[in-house]
Amino acid sequence: MIQDIYPSKLNNTYKEYKLTAEDNILLFNAEGEAYVRIGEERISFAKRKDVKETTAVYMFSVDDQKYFLALGETDIQDPEYGYHTIRELRDRCTGKELFAVFTAYHLWRWYADNRYCGRCAGKLEPSREERALVCPSCGNVVYPRINPAVIVGVIKGEKLLITKYRKGYAHNALVAGFTEIGETLEETVAREVKEETGVRVKNIRYYKSQPWGMAQDILAGFYCEADGEGEIHMDENELKYAEWVKREDIVLQPNDLSLTNEMMKVFKEGKEKLK
Repeated sequence: MIQDIYPSKLNNTYKEYKLTAEDNILLFNAEGEAYVRIGEERISFAKRKDVKETTAVYMFSVDDQKYFLALGETDIQDPEYGYHTIRELRDRCTGKELFAVFTAYHLWRWYADNRYCGRCAGKLEPSREERALVCPSCGNVVYPRINPAVIVGVIKGEKLLITKYRKGYAHNALVAGFTEIGETLEETVAREVKEETGVRVKNIRYYKSQPWGMAQDILAGFYCEADGEGEIHMDENELKYAEWVKREDIVLQPNDLSLTNEMMKVFKEGKEKLK
């Protein structure tokens, strides 16, 4: 999955680092496109020395490489670099650099969406003590937003419930959805499967989680079993495809970045276990 960058390691502990000439600096335009160079499936980032004066905040480190986020307008022009959408980078690139872009995008989206205090409308400022934004007028503290969502592998005998979204990502997927107010993750699983496919489920079992900066998510993966015949009544507003597919017939996604693909692969290889 995208966060599996071993032996490299993400260090997201917030510190007050001073930006140096060789530090990586991430720039995003108003549409959320990242300013990078793509070469042989790997991503290169601009360095501080390449960017004219700008305000930047430390985000995280990968091994000994520090990553900063440019805040506000910047002036940089390099013919080897360009702005690319996160989806384009997902389709074309791999490695720890792609994980860094996903995580940086998550933080950029948070900074971009929280410029003013929701309590008094004062201008928010980065905290110097932790990863937070602080209102100097009323003291309100705003922390990065993380959206909980579930990925669900629904099993019926030797078949898995495979879906395709009505819009957006075009490849095979599993039932997925966001947790609503007052729900447990297990309740989200049952509700989302029922709403999207009409299938009732039982024996819900947690599998694994994944950070997914593209949508500011933390994804929790679950396997479960169809309760009853598993007759599908697809929500055509959400999906364009929902079918029970035999293990050997499952077509995986074109890369190994997502929890969804890993869960499909685990079932395809007969390695899932339901208690």
